[in-house]
Amino acid sequence: MDSSALNGVNSSIMTIPDSGCVMENGASCLPCTPEEEKKIVTDLRNESERNLKEGNLYFVISSSWFRKWERYVGIDGDENLIGNQSSDSRHINGASSVVAERPGPMDNSDIVENGSDSDIKGNDIQLRRMLMEGQDYVLVPQGVWEKLHGWYKGGPELPRKMILQGVYHKKFDVEVYPLCLKLIDSRDESQSTIWLSRKASLTELFQKVCALKGIEQDKVRIWDYFNKRKYAQLSVSNKTLEESNLQMDQDILLELVDGHQSSKIGMDSTGNDLALVSLEPSRSPLTIAGGPTLSNGHSGYRSNLYPGSSIGSGLADMDDGFEACNSARKVEKGGLAGLQNLGNTCFMNSALQCLVHTPPLVEYFLKDYRAEINTDNPLGMHGELALAFGDLLRKLWSSGRTAIAPRVFKGKLARFAPQFSGYNQHDSQELLAFLLDGLHEDLNRVKQKPYIEMKDSDGRPDEEVAAECWKNHKARNDSVIVDVCQGQYKSTLVCPVCSKISITFDPFMYLSLPLPSTITRTMTVTVFYGDGSRLPMSFTVSVLKNGFCKDLLLALGTACGLKSDESLMLAEVYENKIYRYLEMPLEPLASIKDDEQIVAFRFQKKEIGKTRLVIFHRWQEKAELFGTPLVTYLVADQSSGADIEAAVSKVLSPFKKISSAKAHVGKENGILLDGLDEECSCSDAQSVENAELEGTSCRDLSIPLRLTDDRVMNFNAFKKDTLFESGKIIGKLLRVVLDWTDKEQELYDSSYLKDIPEVYKAGLAAKKTRQEAISLSSCLDAFLIEEPLGPDDMWYCPRCKEHRQAIKKLDLWMLPEIIVFHLKRFTYGRYLKNKIDTFVNFPIHDLDLSKYVMSKDGQSYLYELYAISNHYGGLGGGHYTAYAKLIDENRWYHFDDSHVSAVDESDIKTSAAYLLFYKRVRSESKVEAGEASHSHSIS
Repeated sequence: MDSSALNGVNSSIMTIPDSGCVMENGASCLPCTPEEEKKIVTDLRNESERNLKEGNLYFVISSSWFRKWERYVGIDGDENLIGNQSSDSRHINGASSVVAERPGPMDNSDIVENGSDSDIKGNDIQLRRMLMEGQDYVLVPQGVWEKLHGWYKGGPELPRKMILQGVYHKKFDVEVYPLCLKLIDSRDESQSTIWLSRKASLTELFQKVCALKGIEQDKVRIWDYFNKRKYAQLSVSNKTLEESNLQMDQDILLELVDGHQSSKIGMDSTGNDLALVSLEPSRSPLTIAGGPTLSNGHSGYRSNLYPGSSIGSGLADMDDGFEACNSARKVEKGGLAGLQNLGNTCFMNSALQCLVHTPPLVEYFLKDYRAEINTDNPLGMHGELALAFGDLLRKLWSSGRTAIAPRVFKGKLARFAPQFSGYNQHDSQELLAFLLDGLHEDLNRVKQKPYIEMKDSDGRPDEEVAAECWKNHKARNDSVIVDVCQGQYKSTLVCPVCSKISITFDPFMYLSLPLPSTITRTMTVTVFYGDGSRLPMSFTVSVLKNGFCKDLLLALGTACGLKSDESLMLAEVYENKIYRYLEMPLEPLASIKDDEQIVAFRFQKKEIGKTRLVIFHRWQEKAELFGTPLVTYLVADQSSGADIEAAVSKVLSPFKKISSAKAHVGKENGILLDGLDEECSCSDAQSVENAELEGTSCRDLSIPLRLTDDRVMNFNAFKKDTLFESGKIIGKLLRVVLDWTDKEQELYDSSYLKDIPEVYKAGLAAKKTRQEAISLSSCLDAFLIEEPLGPDDMWYCPRCKEHRQAIKKLDLWMLPEIIVFHLKRFTYGRYLKNKIDTFVNFPIHDLDLSKYVMSKDGQSYLYELYAISNHYGGLGGGHYTAYAKLIDENRWYHFDDSHVSAVDESDIKTSAAYLLFYKRVRSESKVEAGEASHSHSIS
């Protein structure tokens, strides 16, 4: 089941009688342990996934209650119900387990309307609108619900059915929200609410209305009464409510056939019946796509230019808000019609307004494009999507300021793209991607796509490979969308193991630009000095999210001024132990969590390979570990106990407390930033070394020191004359423990060992990020930056014969006439869905992209903004609008569903900008050359 299913069905609310004994909190006796509950539910979920079919029952459960149950049975935030283990396995050993409290009865009151009213039952219980799966509710199969209800009781029960959606690309969805219809009785103008699945037939609608009103079916007439106007009379049939274009919360009108009970509903002021026009547009391609060519199509299209023609009647379809007889209406300029919201369709309206104000597409669809309709393309929609879009565009450019209700278009969208069906908010960029691809396939001039075997670049010049790839692409894909909206980029992949290079040239229809903060992460690492020369310092660096440990080491080395003869070693500290050393250069940074503590130890390169000495800290009184272990190296091949004490003393020397008079160091956020031990009698590093060699007391260690094992469980004393040979030490690794007492606390400042910051503190950077504006060019730079592929997007290296996390680099090779930038503002997790509201500063005029384009084809790469799709608010409850420019007027307008208003150009740049639409600005000298090189003119 697709977890993004957010659509609903009307099912009678089932009541499961209580059984078994009841505990004080209202739940039944505890039949299973948490582990058993988890296994039962997991098995039932797996069984349900294996037997998906239309009509299966699922139940809606409040996420707030369900997460309590997940914590109780031991499912953490990163683990799904199928039973995958959490990637954070470090807490298994040595961590104290915290048992969550058993939740009380199931409680769905926070997700239903009138949730606190216990008297509402059955079909009257409806979900609150705008809920999001995963965030507000979860869906569980019937078997899981029955088990949970048997264990915990509670409710109310909210059953929903699984439906099968789509025509060519079928998918299962759980219909969460039923279709709500407002029934108006013409006899007394009373209103009733009917809830039905949008997959229910008109026959079922008639049956429900007749049962509600107690009327025989043959005496009933029901009208599609959208916007309080009679659009079409509905008839008893197997046609579904969705196919009939009935929308959420719309009106339907009930009349009696005998005519004696009819009211003035549906009549004009004189009492005459209003003229009625069929709901469905003509299926003739001529009606939708015909008509003579206009000399100035994108601004001169008028419905009265075709009096009496089929295209004129087709465009007067009342379903989209036209007057039945508009020939006498005053001619108004086109392109200023709004789109009615059909129930959370602002995402669709926003994307459509941007597309229908794209000059080359306006010109194309206002002319006769029927010859290019491809009804045989198996990847297309038999031309239906292109016809529906073209029909809608013509209406928007011929209706003056009359708002259009795009019900027919939405119906086609639901058929061919079921992911956009229903009445929940969706993403305007996802819709745009589907529309561009669907329009391309419906208008593809290639009727029989040839098979073409792609060749490897094999060291050939980029120009040759790029031209070959574009020629092969055009041999299979040739449409107005390719002509206008498609460009080409160069993709370079390099294997991190064998250095195999793969170069391809691929087409694109839009560019999804990451905001710089979304591809990088800041990481704070504390650097300890293995030679005891300085106190630890914390450095915050920026690295690629999909980067490797080598990238972190490089950034950290630059930040701390690492010398050419020095090296850094990364380690993760957990529970006062070194949990693991991060010594693999290609260790993914994704394995390091934000709440972890990462430290680095700074050494001379010549020391690496010698015996490593790890120093743990333990409170002698409590016999428990504390602080960050320290690491240094024993350079000699044979070391004595005295050498070990001297090495430990040297590492600890920066932590000796100094008097305020001698203090010359600063402390910030609990970490000492710089300094040497000035209480030592040795005045500089050279004298310190000499003092150690001469056996002075400068480095005498007062803290008891013991040998220990890898678990720091066993402790053994050793003498100063005990010898340790490097070749006989297992793994060249020695571990010792310092037993701290109150006396040592007075001599040393242990806070520098304990106050180690986490890798990332969410609250500290968030405020700063919101206030800092970024530019469109910085987003382009982030898109084109060299970065490793994600761990879930591995590349198969033909030389290694294995999947590798290759290094990827994108370059723009050829840009289209129309370029769309998608600003990736949304990030998704299982429970966390976030929107980045950072303001992106983008140019309205003179966007020069020439420096980003590798190909020198003589084209102009100067662009001008003409449309914006905006998203306001958060996820789920947000709202989409659009800004679009009427080119002939040189004026901007704001399209907010059905409301359209003029707006100053200075006001269109906001932090809500989500999709940016640019058109190429051609210099006069290049227009003829550009048109001559175009393989297909737009006609």
